[in-house]
Amino acid sequence: MYYYLKLLSPTEQIGVMFQVIFGMLLLATVLVFFASTREHADPKQAERYHADMKGLWATLRTSWFMAAVFWISWMSNPIFTLVLFALVSLFSLREFLTLSPTRRGDHRSLVMAFFVLLPAQYWLIGLGYYDLFAVFIPVYGFLALPVLSALANDPQRFLERSAKLQWGVMVCIYGMSHVPAILLLKFPGYEGRNAFLMLFLVLVVQTCMLAQHLAARWLHRLPVAPAISQSFHWHSWWIGMLVASVLGAALAGITPWVPGTAFAFSFIACLAGSMGHLVMKAIKRDRGIPSWGSYGRASTGAGGLLDRMDGLCFAAPVFYHSIRWYFGI
Repeated sequence: MYYYLKLLSPTEQIGVMFQVIFGMLLLATVLVFFASTREHADPKQAERYHADMKGLWATLRTSWFMAAVFWISWMSNPIFTLVLFALVSLFSLREFLTLSPTRRGDHRSLVMAFFVLLPAQYWLIGLGYYDLFAVFIPVYGFLALPVLSALANDPQRFLERSAKLQWGVMVCIYGMSHVPAILLLKFPGYEGRNAFLMLFLVLVVQTCMLAQHLAARWLHRLPVAPAISQSFHWHSWWIGMLVASVLGAALAGITPWVPGTAFAFSFIACLAGSMGHLVMKAIKRDRGIPSWGSYGRASTGAGGLLDRMDGLCFAAPVFYHSIRWYFGI
């Protein structure tokens, strides 16, 4: 597969990739549909089975959403891609903060997060200012946000409120902004193909999540952190990591790397994404909500936009900076 993809032109590569992606999603949707019509005589077994089917439907919806987003990104110019991901950051941050109560003293900081930090971060990426966009939010943003809250003269739960806002900005803006930032990477002989790396990142991270979810449903092992996630245990985690990394090696033909290098960077991205997904589950449990969507809207844990993107928010900056460090670009 590596040599086959290398022989194709960029247009032919993207055509083959999306045919495979949408074909597999369509096949999986049909199979899950017929599986969901299965009936069980035992009520408890039927309830457990339908709960599993809900989880699979949620994962499929996530996969369709991600495929559609990146199809639009590929078909559009880089400016539209930046705007698209800026909107994803906007709505993700809105979900995060809507389910985290704020006070009047936070209003100035919220305005800065939504209307200063978010557009400035994507503007810096669009201009290619790597040295500035890499530290803009972790340094300048993190220092400015609590200053504005302090000037509002409201000390009640100040540390908790500041940390919550900073965490939301870090995940939803800083982490997500590194997906389109992949377009800035410059490999010799790979000019004009960086969108393939975006697709590569999403495919391996999403495959890791899906494989881990399916393995957890079938293996029924004891979870590592049962108070946070009933589906996270080391056996299913390793299965998801290996399946996604092997897929990454098979997709090396659309990257500037050989299969071994693609395997390594797939593993790094999936490690960050899977652990980030667990962290975001912990935050949801702390908030007492099943999903980042509206209250009562979903019971599957995948009802909001942030549920679909949380692993990518962690994987993208690690993937991006690992590439820059290793290749010195």
